Amino acid sequence: MTESDEDSTAWRRALRRDMVARRSALGEAAHAALSARIVGHLRAALPRPAIVAFCWPVKDEPDVRAIVEHWVAAGGRAVLPVVVAEAAPLAFREWTAATPMQPDRYGIPTPTAGDWLQPDLILLPLNGFDAAGYRLGYGGGYFDRTLAALSPRPLAVGVGFEINRLASIRPESHDQQLDLIVTETGAFRPRTA
Repeated sequence: MTESDEDSTAWRRALRRDMVARRSALGEAAHAALSARIVGHLRAALPRPAIVAFCWPVKDEPDVRAIVEHWVAAGGRAVLPVVVAEAAPLAFREWTAATPMQPDRYGIPTPTAGDWLQPDLILLPLNGFDAAGYRLGYGGGYFDRTLAALSPRPLAVGVGFEINRLASIRPESHDQQLDLIVTETGAFRPRTA
């Protein structure tokens, strides 16, 4: 690893901590209100997908379960990501309100049963993000590997709070660009170079 790589790794690690701290400082009422606004923008911006992948909200991420439940009630299906192997793309297991769940190795609630399906839309949490459509995750690279591997690639929609918007995440070669970003202020197509 070069000094430049070490600097980038340290910068991203510190940035991740800062992004989580910003969300944690919101408070329960503000978090719920901002999440509801995001859900409203998702409903206005996107038609019901056949199969939507979403992430169970952790570390004070936006809670978008209301739009997922709305789409499921309208005839869609929902899936949650599952880590099936270290450094491999994610797989997606069907979720319903009755699906048995248990925490995975990262403490994230994960379905223990259900069909394995490929989504046509993925709602990705944004730990940090920029106007070019790049997201800062938690450093495992799972979603970047997954988006690169899925064919056809699902619509990748980032969901996050404006307090986590950055001038640039300093994207690296493996970072996958999102198709749409939705925050409490609206839905935005990424800026292209």
